[in-house]
Amino acid sequence: MDWHPLRLTTPVKQHVFGGRALAGRLGRTGLPAGPVAETWEVSDVDGEGSAVAEGPLAGNTLRRLMTEHPEELMGRGPFGPRFPLLTKFIDGAGPLPVHLHADDATARRLEGEPHGKTEAWHVLDAAPGATALVGVRDGVDRDALRRALLAQDFDAVLRRLPVRAGQTVYVPGGTLHSFGPDTLVYEIEQTSDIQQHAMPWRMEDGALLDDREWHANIERLLQEWRPEPRPHFGPGPSVTVDDGVERTVLCAGPHFALERWTAAKAAVLSSVCTTALVLSNAGAPVTVTAGDWTGRLDRARTLLVPAVLGEVHVQGPADVLIGYVPDLEHDILAPLLAAGHGPAAIAALGEGPEITSPGGGRPPDTAR
Repeated sequence: MDWHPLRLTTPVKQHVFGGRALAGRLGRTGLPAGPVAETWEVSDVDGEGSAVAEGPLAGNTLRRLMTEHPEELMGRGPFGPRFPLLTKFIDGAGPLPVHLHADDATARRLEGEPHGKTEAWHVLDAAPGATALVGVRDGVDRDALRRALLAQDFDAVLRRLPVRAGQTVYVPGGTLHSFGPDTLVYEIEQTSDIQQHAMPWRMEDGALLDDREWHANIERLLQEWRPEPRPHFGPGPSVTVDDGVERTVLCAGPHFALERWTAAKAAVLSSVCTTALVLSNAGAPVTVTAGDWTGRLDRARTLLVPAVLGEVHVQGPADVLIGYVPDLEHDILAPLLAAGHGPAAIAALGEGPEITSPGGGRPPDTAR
């Protein structure tokens, strides 16, 4: 196999909440006319999977590479059967539907799926005053939530949080959420497309649902809802890696981590590939080198870097997002503690015993 960083095909979703910000603000090219809500940068969702778009591996689906060459692609794992990460650019030109995705246990119990969908949003741009709905208020029970959803009175029961560019929120499966309008997001999540939403219309085209279907959707949502998570947006702790190179950990948990790396003009950003890396460009075009391959990565475009390549280098100036499945102890906890970040800052990144209780003892309370 002639391994190299993989440019993938990217399914595009033209849901009703989308606009033209991916093209207009991020400079993304090759998009269809009309509103564009999402580009799925790396996807192994059934029926919506990515394939290699160019080079000697062109035409291979991500599922095939995951099935036939798991160690070369994933390094230390995990090994499938699906590629574990789904990443997207999302234009919340209008408000997204209020919705949730089941957690792992609920997905297995109610959806017949092997896992659910925990996700995180990193805000690339947001209008002044932009907000998001994330989790329910203290004291909201199932009956109160049902009444509010039927009345479409979301502020009566959901937490409305301010949204600012550069911040990130980790959203566990089962958490009710929405963002928009006027919000541009990079999203990383478990590979799944299961969801339940509370709106009396279809997000694909805005068509109204009849009351029976709408009410059934709300009852299913209530079965999959988790009342406990109350996440917060945060900037993430940073570590100086080298002269002119800074690493910011945006979120971390057992399913994924997302980091934002910046490099000054004369610097080279280098990252070791012990597992596959999803490299998405949040800044000006950059030059990427891995193994014998060198190529350009435009803004709002993505490369999937197989673990077998060992290391990837990005020539500064650079501003890139790196997503991967972490070894929480080695990749997150140890370097952040060594850099002087305390348990509360680390616990705010996500979930998992290593994250929420890095020093042992009672985890910090970050879900108020």
